[in-house]
Amino acid sequence: MDVPGWSALRPFRRAELTMFFAFTMWLFLVIVAPFTLPSGSVEDLSGKVGDIDNGELLEQMNPLARVVYTIGDINCHQLSERSYYLNENQMPFCSRDVGLFIGLVTGLLLIIVLRLRVPILPLFLLLVPMGVDGVLQLVTDYESSNVLRIISGIVGGIGVGMILSWFAHRALGAEQEASRTAD
Repeated sequence: MDVPGWSALRPFRRAELTMFFAFTMWLFLVIVAPFTLPSGSVEDLSGKVGDIDNGELLEQMNPLARVVYTIGDINCHQLSERSYYLNENQMPFCSRDVGLFIGLVTGLLLIIVLRLRVPILPLFLLLVPMGVDGVLQLVTDYESSNVLRIISGIVGGIGVGMILSWFAHRALGAEQEASRTAD
């Protein structure tokens, strides 16, 4: 399928738009998945990262929810108390991960709409709040709230989205510049 004007875009702009649409679709699926299940049918997914802890429950889900919740089961601890609920169902990812997904979309949207070009080092500072909050919980008795987790996730996700754009711009912008000078 040829989208009018798509080929006229610079390669790094296409990469940014592709990432934006992919992360937006993923965020949409994460939010919609709990609504595709009977209300109150997913109550506690608590487990470990890297394992499928909820295989029996996953088998009972519709195909869309099964895929999203399986990815969440493998990649997130899904602790019930650290998760939000939609449709009285626990979301497939914890509040910090949901914040990351929101931040990725937001960061890329800021880059695309405002055409921001930020040096990479300050972008890594956006990861600090999430890192501090997560590490403090890991090594101390400190327990942050879901509001703080989602906010630190959003800030970190904005940073990750902008860092991905920075790398796309460097890699694909340099490629385009090299082909221009070769002509």
